[in-house]
Formats: sequence, C-alpha cells, structure tokens
Amino acid sequence: MMRLDWLALLKGRSTLEDGAEVTLEGEVFPLEEASADRLLLVAEAACCLGCRPERETTVEVLLDRKAPAARSVRVTGTWRKPSPDSPWRWRIDAAQAVARSTGGPWLARRAVLAAPLLCAAPRPALAQVPAGAGRALVASTAPMDLHSHAGRVILSPREPDRAFQPLAAPMRDGGMALIALALVADSPVTRIVERTIQPYRSPEPGELWTHGQAAFARLHRLVAQERLGIVTDKAGLARAMRPGAGPSVVVAAEGADFLEGRIDRVEWAFREQRLRHLQLTHYRVNELGDIQTVSAVHNGLTDFGVEVVRACNRLGIVVDLAHATLPMVRKAAEVSNRPIVLSHTSLSRQPRPFSRLISAEHARVVAETGGVVGVWPLVGDSPTPRRYAESMARMVDAIGIDHVGIGSDMRGLLALSAFETYQATPDLAQALLEIGVEAEGVKKLMGGNYARVLQAVLPG
Repeated sequence: MMRLDWLALLKGRSTLEDGAEVTLEGEVFPLEEASADRLLLVAEAACCLGCRPERETTVEVLLDRKAPAARSVRVTGTWRKPSPDSPWRWRIDAAQAVARSTGGPWLARRAVLAAPLLCAAPRPALAQVPAGAGRALVASTAPMDLHSHAGRVILSPREPDRAFQPLAAPMRDGGMALIALALVADSPVTRIVERTIQPYRSPEPGELWTHGQAAFARLHRLVAQERLGIVTDKAGLARAMRPGAGPSVVVAAEGADFLEGRIDRVEWAFREQRLRHLQLTHYRVNELGDIQTVSAVHNGLTDFGVEVVRACNRLGIVVDLAHATLPMVRKAAEVSNRPIVLSHTSLSRQPRPFSRLISAEHARVVAETGGVVGVWPLVGDSPTPRRYAESMARMVDAIGIDHVGIGSDMRGLLALSAFETYQATPDLAQALLEIGVEAEGVKKLMGGNYARVLQAVLPG
C-alpha cells in the first residue's frame, strides 16, 4: 500500500502504475448532488462556492461503500489512469473513505501549505488569561468588521421583499462597534452552478444600475429600521469609537458593477448613498478588472478601474480588492495614494487556480500600502473562536500585526462559520488572548487596524 503525498502529486513527482493500491488524505469537494458512491478529493477545503475543483488538482474517487459525512477523509483504493476525456486528472477505484481528524484549520495540511506559523502545534490556553478577559478587552476598544451582509441586507432578485434580521441588538450585545455593511452589486446575473457562484449571462444595458439603486435603498431601510449610525467622515468615526456609542456602519458595496463604466456614478454613490467602502469586483469580470474565480480578461486593473481608484482616493472611499486577481491588486496598490484593503479571504501557501484564498505575496501587496486584510471565519468542520483566532494569527505571521482584521462575510457564507453572530465578538477576543496575542495586538486585530485605514481615507 503506497501512501500518497499531495505535494508530490501536484508537482508531478509521483509515478504510479495503473492498479497500484494507494491511500491519500484530503478534503472532500461538495458535489451539487450528494452521491453515495462518488466523491472529489482536493488538497485544500473549498473556501466558498466561488471556488471550483480543477482537473489538474482533483482526484475522482469511486467508492465501494458509502462515505462518512465528513469533509476531511482518508481514502484507500486502487489507482487508475482516467480516460483522456475524463474531467479529472486522477482516479481511485474500489475505494473506502474514513473520516480523519484535522487538529486545526491548517495544521493537518502542513505538507501542502508549508507556510510560517506562529506555532507548529495547537496552542494550549494560557493559564494567566482569566475568563472574561475577552469581554473586558472588547469594552475598552471598538471592534470592527471589514465585510458583512448581516441583517440580511443583500437584495435577492428572486426574493426582493424578504424580511430583515436583527442587527443592532447582536452588535450591541457583543460590543461590535462598526461594520462595513455591504450590498451585492451583481446578483441579477450570477447564480449557483455545480456548487459554484458564476456569472451566467451578460446584464442588459442599465440593469445593474437599476439593481444598484434598489440595493442601496434596501441597505438604507435596514439601517433606519435598526437605528444604526452611518459613518461618513473622520468626525463620525471618532464618535462611533467612543465608549458607549451605539452600533454604526460604513456603507459598502461588494462589486462596482452598478457604475456600468460611468465614473460620475462614483460621486453619486458617495453623495447620495453615503458610500465609503467600495469593493471593485465580485463574481463577474466587470469594467474595472479581473477576478480570482474565472479566467482573466483584462490582465488586471483596467483604465476605468484606475479612474475609479483615483476617484475613491479623492472623495474618501476605501478601495477594497477582495475577489481581485493579484495583478489587479498590484496595479491598484501602485495607483492608490491611500491604504487599500482586501476585506475577506484566508491565507494559503499554494492557492489553487480559481480559489478565493490568497498567498502571502498577495497579502503583502495590500499591507505595503498600509492597508488591512480581513480574515474569513472559514476554518473547517468544527468551527470555533480558537480556530478562527489561529487563522488570523497565521495571516499575522505573513504580513504583521498591523495589517490584519476581521472579515466575517456574515450572512454571505455558504459554509460553516466560526463567527456566526456579533454576540460572539468577546469570544474571539478571548481566543486571541489565549493563543498568545498581546492585548494591544488583539485591539489592532479586532478593529484598530481598520479604524486606522478609515482615518486615513475618510474625508475630514
């Protein structure tokens, strides 16, 4: 029985004869329709529905018995060479799969990820961190989230009048001071196809402009219903950060598709909708640039994208490069005279093609502008504040304590989250303390770093 290694497989170092008996550990990529006799095995868990399995990095497994209900498994079976027209590079037949323990969000995949870590094994809780320390720390700072759809703010073309969910109360209960509350700009032309979010048609002229206006209106209805403050300038930011201040939002858009190539609409969104945080792209290649989850079209940031970045700098809007390709991020960083952010992602040593994860190099481009990378609470089958804290710590290892924050993507994730409600904010602070982050560092991660970017970008 040969034990396979993903790193050797991906680099072409494994030479196997057809019919060899093998064992391989990996992550199950969720199929659109559950199957009792088939699964797809990949080296790293899918981070979101925007990721999809690629032929060159996927093993098709044909089972002779039902697989366990687990995302991380050990497969044993017979190695086969697929036919030339197979959608997958490798196959294991007559296989059995058993669940495996991961031990943490990345530790079980060190051979593949091989990234610097704060530690090489799970950290024990530190005895000198008393219960309640996280809540006390939250009370002395102003936690912030770089990316959120909480309150069910997203306008669904299929359910335009769906009810809102509570937002102010969970923020107040957990001490979350401010969130970047984001509408989604491309919803009418995207859909879930084979467990991935993909554009499925081109928008009609004016369609995304019309949707954008309605999406902003829905966001403002939620803000009014929940009696949330809206931060639009430096003075408003200072008020939102005072002890006892009520929950506040920064109006954000996930995707600039509503612009439809018109630069004057940036100022419209700034003046009329109080937009202060603009993510340039989402799940379709738009007029501004390329995205991580489909093949590149523009080779990065377009000329119109450059105009938009400069307009955001001039007006006082945070530029967000989540979903953008590395070449696009590099160009935006070169053009911008303000810090940029990448609001929600996670770190990988070797991101798969069309993955939303990023490399340390990708993250450093953002950090070098003085910006911040928001870390996702996607940490595997058993999400806990501890695992989320460790994932944030890993990003700290890559780019430093001054450039990492919370990017919850709340109510926007289609996978298990380690940060499901803002009531859990003190739990995250406690977990960061327990893995050894100093109190001042925790304050930076919990919101201080994003506050610094807002202070540098927002108008006076």
